[in-house]
Amino acid sequence: MDVSSWFRRSLTRSTKKTKNPEEQPKQRNEYEDQILGVTDKLIDYVKSFTLDTFRNFPLSGNEEARCGDDSATTSGNVRTDLSEWQERHATLVLSKVKEISQLRYKLCPGYLKEHQFWRIYFSLVKSHVAEYELHALRLAKIKEIALKNGKLTEMNACEVEMAETKNAANLPPPTP
Repeated sequence: MDVSSWFRRSLTRSTKKTKNPEEQPKQRNEYEDQILGVTDKLIDYVKSFTLDTFRNFPLSGNEEARCGDDSATTSGNVRTDLSEWQERHATLVLSKVKEISQLRYKLCPGYLKEHQFWRIYFSLVKSHVAEYELHALRLAKIKEIALKNGKLTEMNACEVEMAETKNAANLPPPTP
């Protein structure tokens, strides 16, 4: 190997290394946004919410009667009674969409309890985020099954469904 080819290789390696660290955090953030369902379409939809959107939303009777402890929040100031995916989604939405953060500040706790606010929010955005939440649940199920079996191998969705079917088939029949 001559000096010129060595120099070209080292130069290409160093330029690749200097480009990647700058792009990786941005790519990682965009990837997390996509995993959590925070897309431009969702952001535009959430920005259209008003105080009346939440005030006029019909809550079921048991939801209104449910008191709950509104002091149960995480450090990100999001309810802990949400699923892990919902909690991460809510934190990200609050940080990216100032309009929803302002609505939450105006509505909670004066007009709505914290858990009511998030139930209404997730009901409103259900059509936008359902597929993302389902994907997250499937990934969690894959990890759970892999840990249960003591394997850290990659499983696809088909294997998860087969495992769920197998577990359901092994259940005893219901007794009358």
